[in-house]
Amino acid sequence: MNTQEYISSGILEAYILGTASKEESGILECVMIHNAEVRAAFEEAQKILEDFTTAQAIEPPDHLQAKIWEKVRDNSLINSDITEETKSIPLPIEIQNQVNNSDKKDTAGVMRNKWAVAASILLIFSVGANLYWFSEKNKTQEQLSVFTKEKTATDEKIKAINQKLEVTANPDIQKIVMSGTEAHPDAKAVVFWDKAHHKVYLNAQNLPQAPAGKQYQLWAIADGKPVSAGLYTKEKDTNTSLASINKAQAFAITLENEGGSAVPTMENMYVLGNVL
Repeated sequence: MNTQEYISSGILEAYILGTASKEESGILECVMIHNAEVRAAFEEAQKILEDFTTAQAIEPPDHLQAKIWEKVRDNSLINSDITEETKSIPLPIEIQNQVNNSDKKDTAGVMRNKWAVAASILLIFSVGANLYWFSEKNKTQEQLSVFTKEKTATDEKIKAINQKLEVTANPDIQKIVMSGTEAHPDAKAVVFWDKAHHKVYLNAQNLPQAPAGKQYQLWAIADGKPVSAGLYTKEKDTNTSLASINKAQAFAITLENEGGSAVPTMENMYVLGNVL
């Protein structure tokens, strides 16, 4: 391994962040004493990390800062008594002999610990502050999403109300009130018939809830014959035309199987009203 490979191995960054083993750290410190190129690369990496942590730093809220410091104390992050040893990274060939013959003391150990602690604290503050910021941002986005959905639902309701008002307040539309049959005396519904455009609208909210698998069907009685005038759903109530009807002497509603029927089930007739 040559000098460039040694520099690119990641040992410099591990040393600065305090993740290098004691053996790796001791070798690197010795190498930097004898190799100017490695020392220059170390100083450059050190400056880059310092600039990065400074640029990314965000002033955290007071309560977050207190929690981080408490965590630092609890986990004893500032601890120079590291005893764990791991495998060392091979040295460059051209400086192997210099390292082996060197018996100089660990003169950079204090500096390493200080930089490791400082870098760790800066990173903790930066990560903590960013997590706090992202959390607040996500809360705001969630609240905005809920508000948007509520506004959309309200707009749809207002639109439906306005459409109903256009139908019920139109003087050119005839209103036919259908009363309950003998079997369903409390039932009631209203047909709005736009004769000019042959459109039929239905308000059947005073009918009982249709059972599962069943659906109300509107019929126009023309010349004594029932003609289907459309299937009723709550979504279509008053604001959507069910069918096009050219003529009718009466309207009725029956309860049919879901999907409708070709002919009305007379025993299931709920309301009936004559066109005046």
